[in-house]
Amino acid sequence: MTAPHALPAPDVFTEFGTRPEGLNPDELSAAVERYGENALPVAAQETTWQRLLRQFHDPMIYVLIGAAVFTAFLGHVPDTIVIVAVVLINALVGFFQEGKAANALAAIRDMLSPSSEVIRGGQWQTIDSVELVPGDVIRLRPGDKVPADVRLVDANSLRIEESALTGESVPSSKNTDPVAEDAQLGDRTSMAFSGTTVAAGSGLGVVTATGADTQIGHITSLLGNVEQVETPLTRSMSRFSSVLAIGAVILAVLMVVVSVLIYRTDWSEAIISAIGFAVAAIPEGLPAVMAITLALGVQKMAARNAITRRLNSVETLGSVTAICTDKTGTLTRNEMTVRSVLSRQGEYDITGTGYAPIGEILLAGTDTPATLKEHPDLRRMAEVAAYANEASVDKHDDGTWALTGEPTDGGILTFALKAGIARDTAPVATVPFDSDVKYMATLDDGHIIHLKGAPDRLLDRCDRQSGPDGGTEPLDRQWWEKRIDDLGSRGLRVLAAAWRQADTDALSTDDIDAGGFIFLGLYGIIDPPRDEVIAAVGTVQRAGVRVRMITGDHASTATAIARDIGLIDARAITGAELEQATDEQLRNIVRDHDVYARTSPEHKLRLVRALQANGEVVAMTGDGVNDAPSLKQADVGIAMGIKGTEATKDAADIVLADDNFATIASAMKMGRTIYDNLKKAIIFMLPTNGAQGLVILIAMLVGMTLPITALQVLWVNLITAVTLSLALSFEPAEPGIMDRPPRDPRASLLDSESTIRIVYVSVLIGGSAIAVFNYFYNRGMDLDMARTVAVNTLVISQIFYLFTARFSRVSALRRELFTTNPVSWLCVVIMLVLQAAFVYLPFMQAAFDTTSLGWRGWAIPLVPGIIVFCAVEIDKFIRHHHDADSPSKAPGIGV
Repeated sequence: MTAPHALPAPDVFTEFGTRPEGLNPDELSAAVERYGENALPVAAQETTWQRLLRQFHDPMIYVLIGAAVFTAFLGHVPDTIVIVAVVLINALVGFFQEGKAANALAAIRDMLSPSSEVIRGGQWQTIDSVELVPGDVIRLRPGDKVPADVRLVDANSLRIEESALTGESVPSSKNTDPVAEDAQLGDRTSMAFSGTTVAAGSGLGVVTATGADTQIGHITSLLGNVEQVETPLTRSMSRFSSVLAIGAVILAVLMVVVSVLIYRTDWSEAIISAIGFAVAAIPEGLPAVMAITLALGVQKMAARNAITRRLNSVETLGSVTAICTDKTGTLTRNEMTVRSVLSRQGEYDITGTGYAPIGEILLAGTDTPATLKEHPDLRRMAEVAAYANEASVDKHDDGTWALTGEPTDGGILTFALKAGIARDTAPVATVPFDSDVKYMATLDDGHIIHLKGAPDRLLDRCDRQSGPDGGTEPLDRQWWEKRIDDLGSRGLRVLAAAWRQADTDALSTDDIDAGGFIFLGLYGIIDPPRDEVIAAVGTVQRAGVRVRMITGDHASTATAIARDIGLIDARAITGAELEQATDEQLRNIVRDHDVYARTSPEHKLRLVRALQANGEVVAMTGDGVNDAPSLKQADVGIAMGIKGTEATKDAADIVLADDNFATIASAMKMGRTIYDNLKKAIIFMLPTNGAQGLVILIAMLVGMTLPITALQVLWVNLITAVTLSLALSFEPAEPGIMDRPPRDPRASLLDSESTIRIVYVSVLIGGSAIAVFNYFYNRGMDLDMARTVAVNTLVISQIFYLFTARFSRVSALRRELFTTNPVSWLCVVIMLVLQAAFVYLPFMQAAFDTTSLGWRGWAIPLVPGIIVFCAVEIDKFIRHHHDADSPSKAPGIGV
């Protein structure tokens, strides 16, 4: 079957078994039976219960649940209650912070038109759009949402806004002529697509596809087939959790075997001790610390106009190695702007962007203003721009300027206002823009016809041109065609202006087609880059992140914008080239090229997947529904909050409230800071667990009395997580954080330096706790009191370790220790208050088998704390000097 856009208009009726008066009842019944409703499929969504149960899907949590089951079976109810409470608190924190799941398909369904005008049996009627079937003949009017994919059979000056689907920066002019069967989506001018909006004109068409068979339905199927990509942090934490959980279980089993077989310990006592070890070794507060740290990052990013919908995306953004970005509305303003005006007298540069009439008119390549008095050609060009125009730009109360009408009309009208020319009277007569003739004309009360439109159409109607001296001269068409090509090669959309005297008060296309016009010159128009984008692109490139532009717009326009914003490779690869490339060839293409034009949703999705196959962590930005599948596929999907469609926002992980690409750069910095702080928190927490696990492991292996109990272990873990570990979430960014390359997403969460530090700090803290316990217990101190001093040793040693862990590689003995993170000092105070309650409050003593201590129970633990602090500082000092002697060492946090 020939594609509808390639069929001649009369053949469409035959192909779809219909006629101009529409389907009859029998044909309609058969079509309904065959095609069903004009509705998009509804995908199953995750329920609240499923989301809650997913919070328990972690190897470390499995170990804790197992520990709770064993303690309950053995009758140790307090231990069971505390362990279950820890598990539930972690799950609830993750549940509430994660928020609701995305519903991109529902948002796309909302884009469909609710009703349609259709002719059936020769009678026009309005029906619900869900009742449309292929073969229906429908009418399109200005402002209508197109309810299905439609092959046009009649088009009167019809223009349709398709940017959300194709990425085109201006409405597409439609006609009934067939196009090539392999034409890209944006070049199918004989079609109107479901979900797009009629900007101007009217038309009739035959419905060719409904529901899931439409282009927008195809996008929903792409969305449904996209699997959620694991974030680098998720992958790292999954590996880390699995290793830690398996290691803890193996050692716990070993401990039970050794205790029972060698020391003849009772089975139940050995199992309880082993559970204490597992609880000690598992950082059960880590999931909560991660969730809270990410949530704090979400709040900070929201204050910077980056609204995060999925928690892990905060950190992932800091790991990004490639940003794929749409052009229209993302890198550019989506506001057409005149950049150049060309006449026979000269060329002029126009400054300023958007629809605010703020800017200057300068002689090209200079800073010299061009005045209308000295340049009458410029005045004529501005007058045509002002009078042959159906748009208006208005200033709002908040100081912003808004367009009413066509973007191109708005661009040249703004140029006229910059020149000081404004419409002061309504035209006497108008020939509105028609996509068939591609021009617009007005007649003013001075009997002057102002004509603007496609350059070739105006050149056909001109026999003279405005000369350099202000007079007229014979038209030099060859000269103008060369200038048109020059402007086009710069990525500019080109319109022309002309004028002549009129001898009547009427105006029609016949008057225009009669010719006799004087050709004035050309307007070079473009959707310009946002003012802040160039600096933002430079920032992310310095951070080792490569920016790639993927747009549905034309190659010349894409290339021009790419050069303006500073992309490394500005030659555009077209959608046709991507079609012919295999997946393996595409992986090579994305390594070498940064600009992709005339792309479809499938192309964008393939490009993102090719980058991910190359090991890249990909962020994808966009605002149209055509971007939704690739946003969902990307590691981080970033949608525009102002001009983005609801479908795009719901498919995204992050929404930019200000539609500003520059916000991505600041969000990336925040993401890197969050990852650094998470890593600091992990490297802080693990020695705590390592020390506690070491205390129980050594005690069981050598057959000594346990220096701390399982409940006391849980207490230390909990108060550390909610105080000291959380304090690291408030650390500011490391110096030069945006001057270092992205971290390797395949790298382990813990590098060799981190592992070594965790080991020796665990040994120092755990060894100190054992030594303090043995010192007091062997000298006749009560068991509960000796254990209480051992717990104090763990707590105070962790406080000293926090001070040094706040600074990854530089000394903590600096002023910033006291000034940059006041929350850390507040957390230390809270920790000490909680520990004092643990030691002195009667109900805490009863619950945790502790007892009151004198001053020695607090003073002696200070010694191990100072030793830990000094050991880490010496380690940093040695590593700092080693790195200074190794200039080739790659930068990084290196905690």
